[in-house]
Amino acid sequence: MIDISMKNIDRNNMYESIINFHQQLVDGVIIGKEAFLGELALAEFESVILAGMGGSAIAGDLLQSVLLDELKTPFSVHRNYGLPNRAGKGSLVICSSYSGNTEETLSAFQTALERGCHILCISTGGKLSDLAEQNNIPWLKIPAGSMMPREALGLSFAPLLVVSGRLGLCSDYSSKVSKCADLLKERQRQYQFDSKKNIAMDLAEKLAGKIVVIYSGPDRFDSVALRFKGQICENAKQLAFCNVFPEFNHNELVGWELSAFFTDKFIILILRDKDDHPQIIRRIEAVNEIFFEKKVEVIELFSEGDSVLARIFSLIQIADFTSYYMALKNKIDPTPVSLIDYLKKSIASKKESQ
Repeated sequence: MIDISMKNIDRNNMYESIINFHQQLVDGVIIGKEAFLGELALAEFESVILAGMGGSAIAGDLLQSVLLDELKTPFSVHRNYGLPNRAGKGSLVICSSYSGNTEETLSAFQTALERGCHILCISTGGKLSDLAEQNNIPWLKIPAGSMMPREALGLSFAPLLVVSGRLGLCSDYSSKVSKCADLLKERQRQYQFDSKKNIAMDLAEKLAGKIVVIYSGPDRFDSVALRFKGQICENAKQLAFCNVFPEFNHNELVGWELSAFFTDKFIILILRDKDDHPQIIRRIEAVNEIFFEKKVEVIELFSEGDSVLARIFSLIQIADFTSYYMALKNKIDPTPVSLIDYLKKSIASKKESQ
């Protein structure tokens, strides 16, 4: 069982940032409204590319999900060094890095600068902000603090959505983001330690110690599945994987054929939404029957809320709380990411030795 005494494991107090996540959306709206956009406010774009990694890239994925039926300008998320060949003078490149020091994003910035792209930066500071100021490029400054980038998703996402409206890429979402923040504030009470019926804590009890495979629909909730996977990996230090209907039905599903060898090690999490395509719903039902026969446990989570934005963030909120409680169940501090830190140091040392 997970009890409040286990909060001592959380030495960096991630719990507080999860509890107060709704405030990030509120603050993000203000940042987006007040941001200086310069010549970008009058520009027209042939395409928009968000360059980022981790939590910063997820913000771009979520933007695509929320604006699925509204975005008319081609939009993509770039998780790599440099930029795609199609990026040019008609492109808006949004360089998003919470620390401002993400090397892949800095590489994308330099490429965008060389190609004459329109550029917008989002960060707390770091090298990215220095480069933006040196080149008179608009920079959305988000608050710095002790949070890890994945804890600051609201600060990366909300300003991006509001600014997208100001740039004419979509309608004004300011009020919708504020309403979503109110809903999350209300809902978070049911996920706190002292809640008598805590769905996130119950879910953490089931997922802890398992390899979690997350499936969702292909459009709006694929980004949520990716976020859920990342939170389990980084917070709980457990392996998790994700895929989408209907694509995985054409390949990955066959991989469960010999699942008798590892059934007890896996658990399936299916993210559901009221607007799932009728054929996706039929596929989910059919797949559930297959997993039942294979004796693989399946848990379904349904989104809640009136708007697409609210429904998306209702599941993100569950993901954050669940992965947090999984970390406590695993008796490990959810904040540190020692393997990532080791990887960065290893890459830096190899670069210096060359």
